[in-house]
Amino acid sequence: MSLFWRIFGLNALVLGAATALLLWAPVTVSVPVLLTEAVVLVTGLAVMLVANAALLRVGLAPLERLTRLMTEVDLLRPGHRLPVAGHGGVADLIRTFNDMLDRLEAERAASSARVLSAQEAERRRIAQELHDEVGQSMTAVLLELKRAADRTPDEELRAELQHAQETTRGSLDEVRRLARRLRPGVLEDLGLVSALTALAADYSTHTGLTVRRRFDGGLPPLDGERELVLYRVAQESLTNAARHAGADSVELRLRRTAGGVVLSVRDDGRGIGSAREGAGIRGMRERALLVGADLDIGPAPEGGTRVRLAVPVDGGPPCAAPPAGGTTTADAMDTTGEEAAA
Repeated sequence: MSLFWRIFGLNALVLGAATALLLWAPVTVSVPVLLTEAVVLVTGLAVMLVANAALLRVGLAPLERLTRLMTEVDLLRPGHRLPVAGHGGVADLIRTFNDMLDRLEAERAASSARVLSAQEAERRRIAQELHDEVGQSMTAVLLELKRAADRTPDEELRAELQHAQETTRGSLDEVRRLARRLRPGVLEDLGLVSALTALAADYSTHTGLTVRRRFDGGLPPLDGERELVLYRVAQESLTNAARHAGADSVELRLRRTAGGVVLSVRDDGRGIGSAREGAGIRGMRERALLVGADLDIGPAPEGGTRVRLAVPVDGGPPCAAPPAGGTTTADAMDTTGEEAAA
């Protein structure tokens, strides 16, 4: 039934009931109208209005649910759909809206994939230029400073050249660190576990965070795209913990599940609270959508923030958290700045 005939039918039902009541009720209207007759007429009108409002609310309830969904829908949290019951205009409208969400989510995922692919390509280009151009130029400057310091007989000038040499060496190390963060070569060469280990050591050394890493053994094989998503989410989570959460320690876990792997990053900072999601978190959600992963960000049970990314393997069922008390890998350890330096 179309929306027009639905509303027409509800109004006709109310008016028909009122007409039948007037036909069989012992009610007369005098001229002029008596007070008692006016009270009866006003009461009947009020009853009709209330009945009409109640029936319209029931009949238009699907539209109210559709309106609420329109205000709450977020393409970065896919899967929100309204159930379609019956036939007619309202059912067709809900079905069309659900189809529109399917198309929008598919188009958003495709466009995000193109953007993130271009972003990763630009990261690789910049990292390559930092390594080949800036890095080599600074290495040449470092060698020239060393040669000049070794040749000069002036002790004061030699000390200044050595100081400039140390400053250049520190800048060269920073350039190399930036290049590694832009393009995780260890991820391509040695795999996900080695890349996350290096990432934890890097953050421990340069931010003072105590990063405890716990990685399960025998992780299922993952393609390069899934490994990159896991690495980038871990990287962004550690960055947020260091810059915004005011955390002292972070736990980085990688677990095997029946359907894939689960990455969990938990800090002891001030928590996310009611703060709006920034570009970093929305970027993590976009990356999760690319591989069909489930991303959950919220408060940790003991305080702080917990980021949980469940990545399915090809052809596997959706990831589920392992049972409580499940074993983790024996090489769980604390990563501190001293260990990273060693």
